[in-house]
Amino acid sequence: MNIKEIQDSLKNCPCGRKHETNILAVEIGRGLINKTAEILSTNGFPKNILVVADKNTLSAADGILDILADGGYKHTLKLYDNLRVAHMSDVNTLMELSANVDGILAVGSGSICDICRLAAARAGKDFAIFATAPSMDGFASDSAPIINGNFKISYPACSPKVVIGDTDILAAAPVELKAAGFGDMIAKYIAIVDWKISTMTTGEYYCENVANLTIEALKKIVSMVDSVTKNDPETAGAIMEALVLTGLGMSFTHNTRPASGAEHVISHFWEIKKLEKGELSDYHGKKVGIATLLTAKTYHMLTESQVDIGEENLDWEEIYRAYGENFIEDVKKVNNPTVTTKTSPEIIRERWGDICKLIKTELPSYEDMLKLLKRAKAATKISEIDVSYDLCLQALKYHAYMRHRMTLMRLIPMIKKDFDFDAVIREVM
Repeated sequence: MNIKEIQDSLKNCPCGRKHETNILAVEIGRGLINKTAEILSTNGFPKNILVVADKNTLSAADGILDILADGGYKHTLKLYDNLRVAHMSDVNTLMELSANVDGILAVGSGSICDICRLAAARAGKDFAIFATAPSMDGFASDSAPIINGNFKISYPACSPKVVIGDTDILAAAPVELKAAGFGDMIAKYIAIVDWKISTMTTGEYYCENVANLTIEALKKIVSMVDSVTKNDPETAGAIMEALVLTGLGMSFTHNTRPASGAEHVISHFWEIKKLEKGELSDYHGKKVGIATLLTAKTYHMLTESQVDIGEENLDWEEIYRAYGENFIEDVKKVNNPTVTTKTSPEIIRERWGDICKLIKTELPSYEDMLKLLKRAKAATKISEIDVSYDLCLQALKYHAYMRHRMTLMRLIPMIKKDFDFDAVIREVM
């Protein structure tokens, strides 16, 4: 993947902003594990590094430590048993361990990359990734979703200088992880729609060229839907490129708008409420795929029904009760002021026709989304991610107050106060 060519194509962007990234190289191909040290060295990655992995990812990248050593790399290894959740405590641990090194190499995907990304940014260390599964879209991102005090927050972090994906290893990843990567990508339909709706209703910054990077990546991965879970290096490489491209969009805009909308926040709500009870959530992309189905169904139902646009008149005590004592202060912080102060019923009425047209023309139906996820062998029912009816209902009604971010979901209290979330959930049970 030619990063310089992509960045050059965005020079003098009509949006008026500079789109820059500190990523120097994205190398995706067969047998690249054997060239890991060479690729890192060619791109100026320091030779004294902290390698972070868990037992599963290190096994997938079998031999990488010897390859690094043979290439002149001195390493300290932080090996987790099975890292499923990115906690701030792990970020702090990595910052301490990185005191005597010059760079951090994440060997894995998801949570491993997230804790390394934030630790590297805060410790002022170089950061690189050796990917072991095409399971999420954040490889090139410069933000990290981290659990802090059981509340999930996206923190400004840093993009990796180098991303390496050996397609033989990526293709051999578990089917569930590859399907999760597809679930994370299908969410981009919602992400771009929500970004545009926010622009219509609040005047939020929007870049068509960066959005088109996401759309291009989405089209590419949808075209390969029937091959997503096959043990095929060529397909795995193409999927990895699509995942990296959406992360680049986040890096170029320095926010997560090009890659996540309401569906990601629903997934985060499930995660914090399960963690509160000491329960682990399922894979990020697996949850996001199902949250995408719920969101798509909601948006189409909402824009195809009669609406009664007016002031939202929220019952904040009800919202606080839904989150519970552990999260009340976090919710208050992100809603002071609320994001809806940037819009009004008058603006929504004026743009409602445009919003309905956008949903109709750019967001696939629930039925079409369902077919795509099934073809990719991805999860399609909330029971498959161990989310109860009650937790699902809570998430749909209250997730939007986790973020200071405009989405169509966040506008529901101003658009249709008696919206039937039960009808949505019944479809995805």
